[in-house]
Amino acid sequence: MSMEDLYQEIILDHYRKPKNRAPALDNEDVHVHHSNPLCGDEMDLRVRVVDGNLDAVVFDGEGCSISQASASAMTQAVIGRELKDGLELAEDFRLMMHGDEPSRADDLLDGVAFQGVSKFPVRVKCALLGWMALRDAIETYQSGASAHSVTHDD
Repeated sequence: MSMEDLYQEIILDHYRKPKNRAPALDNEDVHVHHSNPLCGDEMDLRVRVVDGNLDAVVFDGEGCSISQASASAMTQAVIGRELKDGLELAEDFRLMMHGDEPSRADDLLDGVAFQGVSKFPVRVKCALLGWMALRDAIETYQSGASAHSVTHDD
């Protein structure tokens, strides 16, 4: 099995059996809604922070396999990390989607499987949807907003 085939299997697994997909989160600190008006992908991301760490991150929404699988992989990569580290991973993923080699591939976990998506510019926003929602949620939390809902069209 080639690396490309393995990555496709990882993406399909996250799409078929998403991790941390839930419509609600007890004691959430931030709720953000992001959408991609070009393709119709929608995502709600809810975050709970405990002692400066991403204690829980859940997503819900509708969209293509890439957006939903990427959000699933993102939650696994960031839960338990410090807020600053979550932001850094989101940035590393963003840069990877624009063609850079990830500097923290091991920390991205299954997120690295999406590296091939960068070859398809029309799908890059799909893969980034959850990660940019995470960045927005962390920045919203750091700004002092609590249990705040923000909507963005990416």
